[in-house]
Amino acid sequence: MSGFSSMKKNAQSSIERLSKEMGKLNSKASYDDDRFWSLERDKAGNGYAVVRFLPPVEGEDYPWVRLFSHGFQGKGGWMIENCPTTVGKKCPVCEANNELWNSGIESNKGIARDRKRKLSYIANILVVSDPTNRDNEGKVFLYKFGKKIFDKLQEATSPTSSDETKFNPFDFWQGANFKLKAHLESGYVSYDKSTFQPQSELFEGDDKRLEAMWKTQYPLQPFITADQFKPYEDLKARLDQVLKGGASEGSAVRAEEATPDDFRSKMKAAVAMPSTPPKKSPSKDTPSPAGDEEEDAFSYFKKLADDDE
Repeated sequence: MSGFSSMKKNAQSSIERLSKEMGKLNSKASYDDDRFWSLERDKAGNGYAVVRFLPPVEGEDYPWVRLFSHGFQGKGGWMIENCPTTVGKKCPVCEANNELWNSGIESNKGIARDRKRKLSYIANILVVSDPTNRDNEGKVFLYKFGKKIFDKLQEATSPTSSDETKFNPFDFWQGANFKLKAHLESGYVSYDKSTFQPQSELFEGDDKRLEAMWKTQYPLQPFITADQFKPYEDLKARLDQVLKGGASEGSAVRAEEATPDDFRSKMKAAVAMPSTPPKKSPSKDTPSPAGDEEEDAFSYFKKLADDDE
């Protein structure tokens, strides 16, 4: 039995496994990586698109990966790094945050909040409708999103209301398109109004089209391999430099001198991503990834998500 046939046969039974795994997760992509799609918003902060979350690629168990990262500024510049707790390893930033929090001093707790881990997820999606970038429609991309959207995916697999139908949102045959709606709320981008459409077969259940598309999806495990996380000693040295200052010439821009352009340049250089080249070349107009759905790029460093880890 082929990998695709096996996936179709087990489509219904996989919902329990997905629901269980999502329940465990209650707690940066390169801005030049054109494998990623992001929702384009207008000047008022509004955006709309329809996407379909896709099942795991052959050889992978789950249709998403979870990542933690740190992003904050100090006397020595920006600290923008993947957090090794993603893969169960020690992180000097988390250790320093724990010390600050456990001190019981409110000012220290505030610092720890500002430096806390940032939670995000990466999944494969099909862009069904993208009114501002029609060239993206019908193409498979990677999509990086945050806890609020993941909660909606989890709600689909484990609804809290008895009158709601449980379904696998990543399924070709019994999944559903997702209406992604963005608006500004208290100065930050909110996706709370995003909802699933009624369940439907993708491509009207045409297995040939589905399998062909399935083979173009991107593997996700490379985003959480060991080489995506710097060694503890290197992170500790960078943390000390950021907090104490004294950065060497040619290194990070100092926080008090940083501009949005400095920020974007630093983001491109600092955030680790898999080195595997893209499998295809989307339109040159394809937007770069936005990082997390709740905040735009620059506000990422002004305010981290309020969700508990």
